[in-house]
Parts: sequence; C-alpha cells; structure tokens
Amino acid sequence: MEEDEVEDSDFYLLAKSYFDCREYRRAAHVLRDQTGRRSVFLRCYALYLAGEKRKEEEMIELEGPLGKSNAVNRELISLERELSTSWKNGTVDPFGLYLYGIVLKDKGNENLAHTVLVESVNSYPWNWNAWSELKSLCTSIDILNSLNLNNHWMKDYFLASAYQELRMHNESLTKYEYLQGTFSFSNYIQAQIAKAQYSLREFEQVEVIFEELLRNDPYRVDDMDMYSNVLYAKECFSALSYLAHRVFMTDKYRPESCCIIGNYYSLKGQHEKSVVYFRRALKLDKNYLSAWTLMGHEYVEMKNTPAAIDAYRRAVDINPRDYRAWYGLGQAYEMMHMPLYALHYFRKSVFLQPNDSRLWIAMAQCYETEQLHMLEEAIKCYRRAANCNDSEAIALNQLAKLHHALGRDEEAAFYYKKDLERMEAEEREGPNMVEALIFLATHCRAHGRFEEAEVYCTRLLDYTGPEKETAKIMLRGMRMAQSSFPPMDVEHFPP
Repeated sequence: MEEDEVEDSDFYLLAKSYFDCREYRRAAHVLRDQTGRRSVFLRCYALYLAGEKRKEEEMIELEGPLGKSNAVNRELISLERELSTSWKNGTVDPFGLYLYGIVLKDKGNENLAHTVLVESVNSYPWNWNAWSELKSLCTSIDILNSLNLNNHWMKDYFLASAYQELRMHNESLTKYEYLQGTFSFSNYIQAQIAKAQYSLREFEQVEVIFEELLRNDPYRVDDMDMYSNVLYAKECFSALSYLAHRVFMTDKYRPESCCIIGNYYSLKGQHEKSVVYFRRALKLDKNYLSAWTLMGHEYVEMKNTPAAIDAYRRAVDINPRDYRAWYGLGQAYEMMHMPLYALHYFRKSVFLQPNDSRLWIAMAQCYETEQLHMLEEAIKCYRRAANCNDSEAIALNQLAKLHHALGRDEEAAFYYKKDLERMEAEEREGPNMVEALIFLATHCRAHGRFEEAEVYCTRLLDYTGPEKETAKIMLRGMRMAQSSFPPMDVEHFPP
C-alpha cells in the first residue's frame, strides 16, 4: 500500500461503512481531505451514487415509481471536472477510469467514454462492471471491432456477451462453448449458452440446460425468467407452476421471481393478475426489460392498446435492440388498423432479428391489408419467412394463395406442392392440406395431366366433407373426357 493510503486507512474504513449503509454523502464527507487513490475513488463513487439516488427520488416525486422524468444526476458536472483533470495528469487508477467512463456516458460523450473504458479494462481486466458499460456503448459490430483491447480471457467473456447484445447468436454460442472448455463447471457460462440457444429458438436444448442448472443449483433465481419463457412457449403448465412455486419460496421479492409468476398467470389466462406481478417486478427494478415487454403482451391480450404501446416504448427506451418490443409495437398499431405505423415497427424488429419467420409473416400480413394491398411486397416477405424455417407453416400456404390471386397458377401450384410435401413429412392434417389437394387436382386437370390429377382426387376421397363430393365430380369428369376421344383407326396408316 502507498503511504498516503496507509494514512487514509481509518478514514477509508469509516467511509466504507457509511457507503455500505447507503449513506453516500456521509461517506463522501469523511473522505473530503483524503488524497489516496482508493479514497478518491470511493469519495467520487459515493457522490455519483448520491446523485443517482436523488435523481430516482425526484422521478418518483414527479411521475410516480414507473413514470418518465427529465431528472438528472446533479453531481455529474463536478465529477467530470475532477476526473478529467486527474485523467490528464495521469493520477487516476483503473477504477477511477471506470467511474469517469460512466460519467461521460451519462453526459452523452460516448466517443471519449469508449477511450476511457478501454483504458480501464486494459489496466485492470477483472472489473466486469467496466466491461458491461463498454458493452452498452457497442451498438454495432464496427464499433466493437474498432476497440483496441489487450488479449485476456476476460476479453472472451466480453466478446461473447457483446455478440449476444448485437444479435450475433451463433458467434456468441461459439465463444461461450470455447470458454466452457476452460471453465467447465461454470453455471454462468451454461446459462449464457442457454440464452444464446433461446435466441436461436432451440427450446429443447434450452430446457435441458436449465433442468441441469436447477439440479446443480436448486435455489438459483438468476436467468430463471428465461426458463419460464420457454415453458410458457411450450405450454408446460405443470413445469411452470412448479418453477413459480420454487422461486416464490426462494425469494419472492426478486424481479425474476415476479416475472415467472406473471408468466404462470398469463398461461392460465389471468391477464390482470399477470400485469400485477409484472408491475411488481418493475417496482423492484424499473429498468427490467423483460417485464416491460411481457406487460405489453398482456395489455395486448386485454385489448388495452394505449397501455401496451406505453409499455413497449419504455422497453425500447431501455434497450433499442430489443426486437420483441418493436414487434409488440407493430402488433399494437396493427390492432388499431394503422398498417403504415405497424409496418415501420415490424421493419425495425426484422432488422434486429432477420432469421425469425414470425416477424416476416407479420410484415407480410401488414402489406396484405386493404389499406396497403401491396401483394408483391407481401410475397417477398413470405419467401423470407419460408427460408427462415417457418415453424408455424403459414408462409408456403400464403405464397400459394397470393400467386393464385395474381393469376400465376404455375407458381401457386409450386408452393402448394411444397406445402403438401411439408405437411406429409410432419404428418399434419387440416384445411391447408384439403385446399392444396383441391387446387393441385384442378390445376393438373386443366393442363391435361389427368393421372396426376387422379392421384390428388383419390386422396380427397379419404375426407368426409364437401371436398369428397368435389373429388368424385372431378374424377367422373376426367374419365368421361378420356373416354370421349375417338378410337384410333389403324387401317388409315400404311404398313
């Protein structure tokens, strides 16, 4: 320890005690005359947190616990002045650089914040908070690639997390799997692998990972809200009920616990009760992104469109790269019969998540509305959806219908045939199969391909509805047409 820090030690310990009791201004006051780097950092950090605490109090006083406000941290100006001087003099340590980076970020000076935070993590790479602040400034892959970072295993953690934020899920998964080779028993890495696979919609693997995590760490609450989303998507009532009870008994006043219970009530169709728990999660952490988005979904279910729009807007304010919130805004405006607004938000969501077929389908349906009626654009969107592993099997059928509506029967027949092959492979029955069989039978008969038409008609005879009678009429007509050709007289031909 440096000599000045030895002299500061009693003051530092007293200030640290006040700091741990959240008495930030008392802590800063105790250290007002101390010059050791450790004491200077704690004093500045205490002042910063005191400013943040007052800002939150002003927000609640002005707008309520979940309202918006223009309140600012009044300590930023003096902190920037002091830390800037120390940085230029070379007397600031890596933790001081981290705090200076936060101050610059809060004031909107992102370019200098990049430089300062990179300097901080290069000097002391084990401060994950500094990496997290740097990650929040990396809004594109170009910014990420431009960072001059020293090689260190913490850099791999940072890149894996940054790739995830930038929706580069395959790259993120590769990084985490590489790190798992070194940190083979890390629950954190397992959870992040599950997060990447969740974003790639590989729900089966995600469920397996979370089940193993709970076996190894039965009282874990971190990331369990994501597991509840998977159980919700798969409609696993009993598993979600068990998880909700488990986290409730572990720690019911965690935002993740409230979100899991909210998901449970949503799956039961009790949307009002679900909203109560999402609001509770937001009172515990007003920047909890998942709760804003999920609450928006609940308001959509309750047909409360203005409240849904407000919730989604709060979500995109927190994280503009959250495609689910942009998609939710699109749905809300679609419900209000405002397709141009809806299209704007669907485009934003599809830009962030181009491999999600649901987003392309939503955008296509927007183009199909009476107000827009842009069928060519809708066809392009459905094609993208079909190429993105359309799990809901909507795109091929819609492509066939649109081509038929535009008089392109050959293209329609191509897509109906592809849809039929997919339904056969997945062993699915339903109205789409009947529709495809009737169209293909009619199309083949019109083009004189009677044998092929008979195959489709024969398959329609297995159904009991009006399609069976349609098939019988078509078969009878084809047989009559074939028997009406005059017999060939071979005597007219020379030997």
